[in-house]
Amino acid sequence: MKTPHLTTQDIQEPARLLVVEDEYILAINLQESLVSLGYVVVDVVDTAEVAIQKAEELRPDLVLMDIRLQGEMDGIQAAEQIWNQLQIPIIYVTGHSDKSTVARATLTSPFGYILKPVREKELYVAIQTALNRYEREQFLSTVLRGMGDGVVVVDKQLHIKYLNPAGEQLTGWALSEAMNQDVMQVVQFIDELTQEPIQNPILLALQQDRTVYLNGHTLLVSKTGSTLPVADSAAPLRDQQGTLTGAVLVFRDDAQRRLLEAHDRALLAAQQMETQLQEMQRLNELKDDFLATTSHELRTPLSNIRLAIHMLEIVLNQQGFLDIEDFPKASTVTRYLSVLREQCEQELRLVNDLLDMRSIEAGAYPLEPTAIHLQAWLPHIVENFHERAIAQQQTLQVNVSPDLPELISDPSGLNRLVSELLNNACKYTPANEQIQVIVQLVNESSDSINPVVQIIIRNSGTEISAEQLPRIFDPFYRIPSNDPWKQGGTGLGLAFVKKLVEHMQGKILVNSNQRWVTFTVQLPLVLSVNSLPSSEG
Repeated sequence: MKTPHLTTQDIQEPARLLVVEDEYILAINLQESLVSLGYVVVDVVDTAEVAIQKAEELRPDLVLMDIRLQGEMDGIQAAEQIWNQLQIPIIYVTGHSDKSTVARATLTSPFGYILKPVREKELYVAIQTALNRYEREQFLSTVLRGMGDGVVVVDKQLHIKYLNPAGEQLTGWALSEAMNQDVMQVVQFIDELTQEPIQNPILLALQQDRTVYLNGHTLLVSKTGSTLPVADSAAPLRDQQGTLTGAVLVFRDDAQRRLLEAHDRALLAAQQMETQLQEMQRLNELKDDFLATTSHELRTPLSNIRLAIHMLEIVLNQQGFLDIEDFPKASTVTRYLSVLREQCEQELRLVNDLLDMRSIEAGAYPLEPTAIHLQAWLPHIVENFHERAIAQQQTLQVNVSPDLPELISDPSGLNRLVSELLNNACKYTPANEQIQVIVQLVNESSDSINPVVQIIIRNSGTEISAEQLPRIFDPFYRIPSNDPWKQGGTGLGLAFVKKLVEHMQGKILVNSNQRWVTFTVQLPLVLSVNSLPSSEG
């Protein structure tokens, strides 16, 4: 039964066809059949060279190509060139169906193969099938070309058959260069942490017949040798019969995602830090409120206890009770009163140190800059420790530079820090060892024009280990087994001194070597009132 003729009204946009046929009668018959089927024949040519020229000029939707043509080129060569350059689908129309011819034609990936004599029904089915296939492939090709991810398709032998533009950009290889190359030469991966090559996931996908994903520490090595963090996966490809035909690798630039993740982590960390700072501020405010409301309550009971101990000693002395040295009860009472007095003084020092440290931290510790003549002032302070040093068989030496200018600083704070350091030296210096106090004017650095007053308090006969030295200014830290006189302490003295020195715009250093421990305090020659914290803080 003859196939009914189709008109152009049956097809909204009739396909435009180029006919390449060197037999004139067959070409005319083929043209008439195509027109009767509703197609537009843009031209009929009889050589491969003219076919290539007309295909580039007219850009038909499809080419019907005779294999055997006059001239140096045959139809297969012309079809290969047209497809590679213009991506126009080809249907071979030939009377030759021998295996060698079919094999050559198949290598050019034709969209159909029609044997002569041509029947209209077969012609129509072949053309429509080719056009539909080409439309689908063009749609998929458009999708792949427009993808931001790189796509590589390989056959079972791992030869590259397709590389989309994104893949070209990421790998540095053009499709024309990569075509039929081994994928291992074009797409290479290394481990970001070890910088060692890792197995290509496309090989694993073929070997294991499953989708394979890369880990989060993968770098793609481009053709130029540069590296780029990527995320990708590879999956096997199968035809309609389920036969394994190759594999596809999809990969993308992972740098932006990592940057976004790092930004999110940094933002989260900043939010957490802000929350912590707010909580710390709230706790500091609570501490300030607590200290402000309890400082009086903390000091008053201890002061009353100290006064009561003193009054008790006066009463007992007046009654002559403590004068009876051989009376057992007198020695017991004396010992208990001594314990009470020492413990009370220690607790009072602890409370005062805690409150003063918190006052410095809150910027509320008062400083009153006053002119101080260290040559006259320092011996008076050190005098209080001479008797203690003599009693403990220690040698206390003072060396004050005679040409020291006036020091403008806070006398009370200076007295406090020097006394604390001397007390510390007396406590930890063994018998028959030395304590030295040296005061001099120095520059902080060789190019400094602002001199500082340097107060050095050092003692011999002991040494602080390198492990303990960094903790020397920690609150409540005491060096184990380093108190030969068993005098104890609160563990806050040096911590308070460090905060006080910094509050007085100076700095304190400590070092220990050759059985000497040296504390060096550096204070500005003039205490700057403008840089002092406000007492309202």
